[in-house]
Amino acid sequence: MQNRVLLVEDDDELRELLARYLTNQGFTVREAANGRDGLALALGQHCDIVVLDIMLPDISGLEVLRELRAETHLPVVLLTARGDETDRIVGFEVGADDYIPKPCNPRELVARLQALLRRIAWDQKTEVNAARTYGDIRVEPGHRRIFQNDEVLDLTATEYEVLQVLLAHAGSVVRKTDLMQWALGRRLEAYDRTLDMHISNLRKKLGNDDPPRIETVRGLGYSYRVPA
Repeated sequence: MQNRVLLVEDDDELRELLARYLTNQGFTVREAANGRDGLALALGQHCDIVVLDIMLPDISGLEVLRELRAETHLPVVLLTARGDETDRIVGFEVGADDYIPKPCNPRELVARLQALLRRIAWDQKTEVNAARTYGDIRVEPGHRRIFQNDEVLDLTATEYEVLQVLLAHAGSVVRKTDLMQWALGRRLEAYDRTLDMHISNLRKKLGNDDPPRIETVRGLGYSYRVPA
């Protein structure tokens, strides 16, 4: 499993603290103190995953994320202000894979990064030709791609994970607690809307079906409906 992390954070003290902790946990860390430098490093393929602060001195982390998503599906974990739900919602709409509020616990950050990288590494070991079809949807696990009507869907790493879990259980209800664990690699916490945001984004990308392909089963979770 590759573990090159790009840490984009303008707070020197916090960046150095997180960089030391990540290094001690076996990560190779590159650092950037502003958005432009971070964007250049990310687009230069100098990392496997990005930890990106939203509040940066030159351009915002959300703008960095927008420019990244125009070029790459590199997984991105946002650092957000605690309690600022608006930034988190916009971050997911732009294409973030996960978030962690500041001041963050370095141990939790490591756990989030490891879980995301493990899921990507597992899929990359899957046989390239082991494609699966669900109506007009085709999943190619080895390439981490999902097609709709032979057009590749523009998904983030986490959106891919959520959708492929739902597809694997098409027609059945996947509980939110299970989907959170299987797709994001962590427990569902109270008031955590991360999963809801990913589902909302997936519905938009799959098209405005009525009823929607991803149905909400009140009090339980979600179910993927294969169109007739």
